[in-house]
Order: sequence, then structure tokens, then C-alpha cells
Amino acid sequence: MTTTFELPVLFLHDQVALPGMTLPIELDDEARAAVDAARAADKDQLLLAPRIDDQYPTHGAIATIEQVGRMPNGEPAAVLRATRRAKIGRGVAGPGAALWVEAETVDSPAPSDRTRELATDYKRLVVASLKRRNAWQVIDHVESTDDPSALADLAGWASYLSLQQRVQLLEEADLDTRLEKLIGWTGDHLAEQEVSDKIANDVRDGMEKSQREFLLRQQLDAIRKELGENEPEGSEDYRARVEAADLPDAVREAALREVGKLERSSEQSPEGGWIRTWLDTVLELPWNDKTSDATDISAAREVLDADHHGLEDVKDRIVEYLAVRARRAERGLDVIGGRGSGAVLALAGPPGVGKTSLGESVARALDRRFVRVALGGVRDEAEIRGHRRTYVGALPGRIVRAIKEAGSMNPVVLLDEIDKVGSDFRGDPAAALLEVLDPAQNHTFRDHYLELDLDLSDVLFIATANSLETIPPALLDRMELVGIDGYTDDDKVAIGAQHLLPRQLERAALTADEVTISDDALREMAGNYTREAGVRQLERLIGKVLRKVATNLATDKATAPVQVEVGDLRDYLGRPRFTPESAERTSVPGVATGLAVTGMGGDVLFIEAAKPLTTPYDGTPAGSENASEAIVSGARAGDPRLTLTGQLGDVMKESAHIALSYLRAHGSEQGIDPSTLSGSVHLHVPAGATPKDGPSAGVTMVTALASLATGRPVRSDVGMTGEVTLNGRVLPIGGVKQKLLAAQRAGLATVFIPQRNEPDLDDVPQEVRDALEIRPVSDVADILAVALEPAAAQAQADAA
Repeated sequence: MTTTFELPVLFLHDQVALPGMTLPIELDDEARAAVDAARAADKDQLLLAPRIDDQYPTHGAIATIEQVGRMPNGEPAAVLRATRRAKIGRGVAGPGAALWVEAETVDSPAPSDRTRELATDYKRLVVASLKRRNAWQVIDHVESTDDPSALADLAGWASYLSLQQRVQLLEEADLDTRLEKLIGWTGDHLAEQEVSDKIANDVRDGMEKSQREFLLRQQLDAIRKELGENEPEGSEDYRARVEAADLPDAVREAALREVGKLERSSEQSPEGGWIRTWLDTVLELPWNDKTSDATDISAAREVLDADHHGLEDVKDRIVEYLAVRARRAERGLDVIGGRGSGAVLALAGPPGVGKTSLGESVARALDRRFVRVALGGVRDEAEIRGHRRTYVGALPGRIVRAIKEAGSMNPVVLLDEIDKVGSDFRGDPAAALLEVLDPAQNHTFRDHYLELDLDLSDVLFIATANSLETIPPALLDRMELVGIDGYTDDDKVAIGAQHLLPRQLERAALTADEVTISDDALREMAGNYTREAGVRQLERLIGKVLRKVATNLATDKATAPVQVEVGDLRDYLGRPRFTPESAERTSVPGVATGLAVTGMGGDVLFIEAAKPLTTPYDGTPAGSENASEAIVSGARAGDPRLTLTGQLGDVMKESAHIALSYLRAHGSEQGIDPSTLSGSVHLHVPAGATPKDGPSAGVTMVTALASLATGRPVRSDVGMTGEVTLNGRVLPIGGVKQKLLAAQRAGLATVFIPQRNEPDLDDVPQEVRDALEIRPVSDVADILAVALEPAAAQAQADAA
């Protein structure tokens, strides 16, 4: 018969109270409130409810307060005795600060014959378990308990039951079901005890008590034996794994040979560990796993366009590759002569133009897996080809590890910073890459660690580099070069609005509704606050602006929405860092504006010429006895009366001597008195802390020396590039696109390039060609005729 009580609730967080259990409870604030509430109601009863995993309980145990006092450590406590199960109902009002609820008692029905049979089985299991622990006093108590319900509730003290299992016992009203659950759980526990005891006995019979390590190994062997499992590192398991794996025939044969060696080797042999590691590596490689390429050409192009603005050459090459591969697959021409249809691309360009991130976009467009291999600073050839297995800690090379990481034989592998690979006494990693990046050889790439042929012909390799000069010619010849020369101001504005601004808004926890940056402001940041070919610094500036906006919004200095215009940039970023300086630098004779290419992209290069006080030449190098190395080098290279400074390389020094010799020999044809250059001449290239070399400054040096000799300044809006010969011919140079981009950024109007570089103009964006007057020339005299200010204009300027 059920009875309803109104009782205060005491939640138990780490234990479950079953009827018949007596529990000591420390009186914290919650427990004291429940006890005080129970006493105040003159019932001395409360409800003990388990609170496991923050779940609100549905059942509890009605408990009587037996005693209130203190624990041995002096803390206040109460002794509670659980008497009956109860189902928790609705909350009710009651005295004190405790939670009061309705509790409906749950009584077990009278035991049936089935119940008594279950109780007898359960008692037998409990007694058997307790005998293993020699708990004889507990056994006597269990044996003397005849009530099946009380016997089942004794499980509340069983250490092998989890809290969740005890909650199930509390919530289960049917006694037969309770006993069935207990029989199952106790049987499992007894089986575990038997296994544990058997393991201990097996180990104890065959061990030496003084060897702890031997004990642990025997226990591990016994556990695996009882579980029916072979040792994962055993030779039998490796043989089964090799036979079950999807391996090429040659690889399977080699792996089985190694398994045979493992079977014949002793456990103490170090060779066993090497063989196991090698077999693990071989089994983890995806020898026959390949992903299917996307066949939707338009969708692939949309992915590339969404991730990157511009870079049309790279996108066209990827789409072409995908189109050809899809066509070959359609016609059953996937593999010819054992070679796949992979490709090797080299993306060369200044930092910040999106070379590395482009690799991920290519992988998404092709629906392939992507893995990045950082080569910057790698100086050990074994990093590429792997170590021999005889070395301690030997590992496969980075290429094999990249394939294993990708999990397929046709991923997109990005070889980042391939131009930063070095070489020393450990070998030349660039030489090891020759086979990797050769489509005619990499279908049988052999790693020193594996010593097996690995087919890399389906891998799409994308290498990135800032400078091609440091890449060995043989390696560069194996890659299809795609130049990424930098962005125009229009490109930077588009990239900033479409990609950089949304990304920085997310990082600053702002939205487009709260902050907008106008295109004019982005153009101002790209043109006068940065001087780069890429957009990395532009992104930093956008982030800086948004951080300041977020600060102003947080301090109520601004209210959303915030519109950032050109006039606001001074408050956010300070004054512009870069302004056109050609007019100031070329305002005096002897200074010309050239164009150069560095690892950071294109840049303007000012070349200055001056005539020191002349002294009779006595056959010694120009300057004092402590003349700089540049002067001494200049003396050795040619005319000792030519002083060169600015950390110039040998090729650039030779260009200076060629320029001076040309004007001395042909100056009269240009209206220049050769005697004006017969004395000492000092040629300087500013930014002396930066080494410079290359022949493309030849025409600029001729123009600077001609300006010095005639006293006519060089036009401030004119830039030039090209190698010059002793006869005044202008020879082709490299980096035309990067140089023209730099000229546009510097505010130049007219640029002279070699005539033979005219085809390179096809790669220059139309907006750059529209902004600049580009004049191809084949003779340096054509440059001098236009670049120098007219003599009449100079005379008027001097008179003024």
C-alpha cells in the first residue's frame, strides 16, 4: 500500500542510498537546511535523492535522522538511515530553506517462488565473490538475510557497482527485475575476478620475484591470452595483417620477407623493433587508395575565383589540368606506360600574394586531399629521401610522410618555400627533389627508409618560391613555372573588400553592419601606407583599423555603424608611411630612377652620380689608403677613378664601368663632352645595407652619368630598366611585370624597357599599361633623348 509524504530533499552527489543503508552525512549548507527542515516539521524524516550527472532524480529513499553530532575531524554531521523507496512528485511549500516535495512510497510485492529462487542465486554469487576477499563477517550478514528485498538492497554497498547501476536499483520497483540485474552484474564481476586471479597465478608461477619488468610482461601476456588476442606486435599478427592488406605484389613480397625475419629473430634482438616499425609504416601507406577528381570544370573555376582574386595564369593552368585529366578518364587513358597524370607547378612571386593558400584552393577545386611540406631551412638530404633503417630513430622522408598523412596516392602536395632549401655536409636536399619532381621518374620514387618503389606520378606537386635565383637550374627545369608578380592597386582594393575585410571583421568580432571601409580608404592604405607586392601588410592595417574601431565602440567614443573614409585613416593609422619621392630625388643632376626586382617584389632604385674633387692620378686606387672594399673592387674591375658604393655585386659593378666607358666613347654623339667624365666619378646606389646585383641597372647608370655630365636633371616621372652594352645596345632583362607594378606604385608616368622585352607586356595588367607610357627601346641614346630635361628648361630653372 502506497503512502504519500511531504518531505525535504537532500541531494546526494557521489552516492546512492538504498533502503536499509545507514549513511553518515557531512552537514554542509544544503544538508543542514534539509535536516533542520525535517526537525522543524517534527518528522525527523527526509528524502535522500541521488543527483548523478546533474540529472534531476525521479526516485529517492525516505530516511530517518538517527543522530546529529560531529565527525572525528570536528565537522558537523548527521547519521541517516534509509527505510523505504519513494517516487518524487511535485514540489510543495514547507518550513526552512530546504526544497520540499511530495514523495509516494514504492513497496515491493510479496515475494513469489520465482523471487526466492532469484534471491538464492544472487546470494550464492555474492558469497562466492566475498570469499575471494576473505570478507567473512560480511558473508555472515548476507547469509542471515532472508528477506529478498533487503538482500537486493544490500547491493548499495557493493564496490563493483557504478553509481548509474545503483540508481537503476533504486528506481526499479519490481523485485524480480532487481534481482535479475544484480545476478547479471555480479556474475560479470565474478568472471572478471576469476580472470584476474588466473592471470595473477599464471604470472606468479613463471616469474622471478626480483624482476619487476618481467612481472609486467607476463601479466600483459596472460591478459592477452585470456582475451583470445594475439600480441599486436607479434610476427603472426603482422603476417595476417600483410596478407589482408591491399598491397601491390612487389610490396607484399617485400613485407612478407621482413615478417619472416621477424619470426626468426629473438625478442631481445634490436632488429625486431626496426622490422616492426618498418612494417607499420608500410601498412599505413595508402598504396592503392586514390580519391576521385572533380569533373565539373565550371565548379572548379568558381572555387578558385571565390578563394583568390586575379592569378589568372594559375587558375587557367589548374583548369586545363583538370579538363585534360577528365578527358583522359572519359576515354580510358588514365595511365600510360606506368605513369599517372600528375603535374609539377612552381609558383614564384613575392611574399603575400597567396601562393601557399592557393594550394588549398587547388585541392578543394580538384576534390583532393591537401598536405603541406615546409622546406624552409631543410639542409639534410635524408629529410627528403629518408634515413637508412640501420640508424637509430630512422624515419621515412617528408614526401613519404606526406603521402601517409594525406591517406591517398593522388593528393595535392604543397612544397612550401622550395627556394629556402640549403645544403651542407649532410647532402643537398634540392638534389634529392630532382627525382620527386620529375614526371618521367617519380612513378618509381625510392625512399631510403622504405627501399620500395612509390608511385608519385598521380600527385599534384605545387612548389612555392620567392626567388628563382637560389633554385638549382636542373630542379627548376623539372617544374612548370607560373609567375605571380604581385597585385595592382585595383587588385588590392578588390582583395581587401572581398577577402581581407570579412576575415578581419570576424577576428575583431564585428559585422559588416557595424563597420564599413570605403574603397577609397582601402586604396589609400594600399598606395600610401604600404609598399608591397602582396597584401599581407594591407591585411594587418585593416586589422589595426578594426581593432581601434572596436575599442571606440566599447568605450562609447563611436556608435555603430562606423564608416571609415580616407580622412579617418590618419586617426587610425597615423600619417602615410610612403609618398612619391622621385621628384625630390631627381631634382638635381646625376640622379636617375631605375627599376629592380627583389625577393619582396618590384621596387624603384635610385642611382646617384657625383664628381669628387679631382686629383692627379698616380696609379693608386681612388681614395685614401683606407678606401672601402667597394672602391678597391672597382679599381680592380676597371677604371680606378670610378668609386662604387652601396653593396654592389660584381655584375652591377661591371655595369657601372660599361656605362662610364660607353659615355666616354660615345658621349659626343649625345652632346656630352667626354672630358667631363675623365676625372674621378663616384656612383652610389642608396640603401647601402641591402646587397644589390644584376645587369638591369645598366641604362639607369648611363642616364645618371649623362645627367651628371650635362648638368641636366632626369625627368622625375621617368623610370627605366635594361642591360647596356659598350655600344649602347639595350639587352632584355627579367621581371618586367613586377617592375612595371612598382613603377605604377611609385607614381611614374613613363617607363623605358628593352625592345626585346616587348612580348612580356602581354602579361602586364591592362590598367597598368593604361597608367604608364611604356616605351620599348633598343638603344640607350633613345632613353637619353627623352629622359633628360631639355637644356633650355634647365637654363630657365637655373635663372629662376
